[in-house]
Amino acid sequence: MESYKGFSLDVPDDVYPPSDDSFLLADAAAFLRGNVLEIGCGSGLASLSCAKAHPDTLVLGVDINPSAVRAAKQNADRNRIPNALFTESDLFTKVGVQRFDAILFNPPYLPTADDETVKGPLNHAFDGGADGRKVLDRFLGEFDPYLKPGGILLLIQSSLNGVEKTQSRLEAMGYKVRMMDSENFFFESIFLLKAEKPQV
Repeated sequence: MESYKGFSLDVPDDVYPPSDDSFLLADAAAFLRGNVLEIGCGSGLASLSCAKAHPDTLVLGVDINPSAVRAAKQNADRNRIPNALFTESDLFTKVGVQRFDAILFNPPYLPTADDETVKGPLNHAFDGGADGRKVLDRFLGEFDPYLKPGGILLLIQSSLNGVEKTQSRLEAMGYKVRMMDSENFFFESIFLLKAEKPQV
């Protein structure tokens, strides 16, 4: 059992445990309102942080790992948060035709060679492919139609997988991008990017 800012979380061994990147995203998520989507919800911390802060907000969290979805649902029940729903999905495949006021994503960003993968579904949380951008670039190519005009994207990035490349790509799409927060470690820095979609 893990706890963070009043949340009690059950995190199975095959689910990414909340860490510094998770906390950056969860703290920022608490300020979002409306119809919110979290891609790669893990144990549900960011989704639950948003939903608890604003009971009138509806949060949908999805994850490719079925064990993560089960844990997130249990954590929503455990913390008595009825306005956070969770379902299994590979990025947007099961999201359906809808648009959101905000989208959150903490992608797998570690550059990973074939012989460095982790056995089991936990690998989805770490494996960013050879350059750390395998899943991130898929996401960047798919997310825009799901975000309303004026909507907010909150995205975790690492110094290991080209934060400038991500920022340039978003700006080329017309998004206004700024760095909201960061954490520095001896082997990498992690960043929280906020990208605002143009109104028109």
